[in-house]
Amino acid sequence: MHNHDSAVVKPGEKIAIVGNPNVGKSVIFALLTGRYATVSNYPGTTVTVTTGSYKLGGKDVQVFDTPGVNTLIPMSEDEVVTRDILLKESVRLVVQVVDAKNLNRGLQITMQLAEMGLPFIVVLNMWDEAHSRGIGVNTEKLAAAIGTTVIPTVGVEKKGIKELRESLSEKRYSSLSISYGSLIEDGVERLESLLPDSRISRRSIALMLLAGDESLKPWLKDHLTPSEINKIELICQDVQGKFYEPLGYVINHTRLKRSGKVTDEVFSKYQKGGNTISVNLGRWAMHPVWGIPVLLIVLFLMYEFVGVFGAQTLVGLLENGLFGNYINPFMKFLTVVFIPDSFFRDLLVGEYGIITMALTYSMAIILPVVGTFFIAFGILEDSGYLPRLAIMVHKIFKLMGLHGKAVLPMVLGLGCDTMATLTARVMETRKEKIVVTLLLALGVPCSAQLGVILGMLGGVSFTATLLWVSIVILVIFLVGFLASKVIKGESSDFVFDIPPLRVPVLSNIVFKTLSRIEWYLKEAVPLFIVGTLILFTLDKIGMLNIIEKVASPVVVGFLGLPQKATGAFLVGFLRRDYGAAGLFALAEAGQLNPNQVVVSLVTITLFVPCVANLLVMVKERGFATAIGMVAFIFPFAFLVGGVLNYILNMLGVEL
Repeated sequence: MHNHDSAVVKPGEKIAIVGNPNVGKSVIFALLTGRYATVSNYPGTTVTVTTGSYKLGGKDVQVFDTPGVNTLIPMSEDEVVTRDILLKESVRLVVQVVDAKNLNRGLQITMQLAEMGLPFIVVLNMWDEAHSRGIGVNTEKLAAAIGTTVIPTVGVEKKGIKELRESLSEKRYSSLSISYGSLIEDGVERLESLLPDSRISRRSIALMLLAGDESLKPWLKDHLTPSEINKIELICQDVQGKFYEPLGYVINHTRLKRSGKVTDEVFSKYQKGGNTISVNLGRWAMHPVWGIPVLLIVLFLMYEFVGVFGAQTLVGLLENGLFGNYINPFMKFLTVVFIPDSFFRDLLVGEYGIITMALTYSMAIILPVVGTFFIAFGILEDSGYLPRLAIMVHKIFKLMGLHGKAVLPMVLGLGCDTMATLTARVMETRKEKIVVTLLLALGVPCSAQLGVILGMLGGVSFTATLLWVSIVILVIFLVGFLASKVIKGESSDFVFDIPPLRVPVLSNIVFKTLSRIEWYLKEAVPLFIVGTLILFTLDKIGMLNIIEKVASPVVVGFLGLPQKATGAFLVGFLRRDYGAAGLFALAEAGQLNPNQVVVSLVTITLFVPCVANLLVMVKERGFATAIGMVAFIFPFAFLVGGVLNYILNMLGVEL
């Protein structure tokens, strides 16, 4: 039935990495495939799947990093995609990544993989975290119980990866089998006789159908006649009629009992060897009272590292030193010597020149700020603090009528709003998805924009930073609260796994930072050049002055900013961080006082999302909904900025 020849790698064969959410699949994937990976939508879906390549038997094998799932009987689009990869792709081997401290949950997928008849190995990741909690797993007993290879790993420290690589050439088929009772087994047998051959066993497909898997209908229509499909539906109805509970519940309950038995056999408890200070700090970080000073300390350290060191020290070295004293003067000299036409000289080194503006902004002003932010964000990710932050603010999000998982897209939005908007699909209701998308577009600055903002605030005061943070958070809360009242719908429960606090691994921080800087150089810098060309063109045809004059009553009169700030808002739609960079340059030139800095930054933070985010909003929420959000956000941002300007002036506040 199966080809057990592990030495031969057939053309088109793939390796699929599967597992529950938050078990370290992506870390394992990165360690196997290296830095170069492709992220794209799985055909026919809006779910993104990361692919890379691994050298096996002298040949490149494609590796899938599948979406995290809790079951292979799909309940969400992510789970459908993972199941379809196993069903439709030529999978040579499945690598199941399991959280070592949550073995029982991982075994639900293990049993389904065994039933599919696919070769797979189990990676017990986060081995150190299980140990710190006083949990031991007898890997030899576990391997015997499930009938396949079990490899303990600590992905973030690269422990166990060598053993994993050595196991990838083997094709181990699990000997694990489960009986669901005579009534269900009879139904499985009757269904198997009607089902076509596929890349997974007929038994597993039969169990999916009995469990009520509606997502298999398109596949059945492609492989069976309407008469055969009708017979399948009648069998499922017949078997269901013999049970009081839904068959999906009965099948899942049987698997739970079996996984619980296996867990009891292989688990052992002992005196915790974890660091008491780390455990206590982990509890304090999400405590409703003590978590607040921990958060303030984190924000202050981030402010000092990004806002002071990155935006002042490093920007000073690059902008005033490297670019100001060497690169820009040298390029101006070359253009004078070799380019007689003033138009093309201005295009390169003029006020809106590609070198003097686009490259200077992107490389000398934003790159050092964004780079230090990427380092800080990577430390927060690897330390395990971000999940604690999510738990700590969970009650606030509940007041906005949101599912607790809404915290995750909001936190991810600090990396990239566009990708975070895609993750809003984890919300279960239309209302939750719309509210999360709105808040991401309105008030969550992406990493590049946030880096520039912290850089500007670092040149003012910590008080200005707290004021900006307070206003943005207050606006997000008020808009979210009101949106939850206006948009009809319900919220659901929130379950979240908290990893222990740990010391970040330097190599992981370096890897993440370099990958994100590579993204910045490839994706952001070209758009800076496009934005500069737009400003250059508008300036040459006289439109920039016209726009500045038309916008003057709002920008100058209402916001209290100089006319030059209009250009920053104009290109802010192309990229939010480019708009922020324009404000940064104005502040450095002394054209913005501290009050104007805060007003301008509040406005640009609440400004319309970048064009890439808008396109994703249209794709995810629909054209009318996305345009409706933008129609609200645009005037609302200026309204908040104008009110802030009025209050500061009325109270005579000088920041």
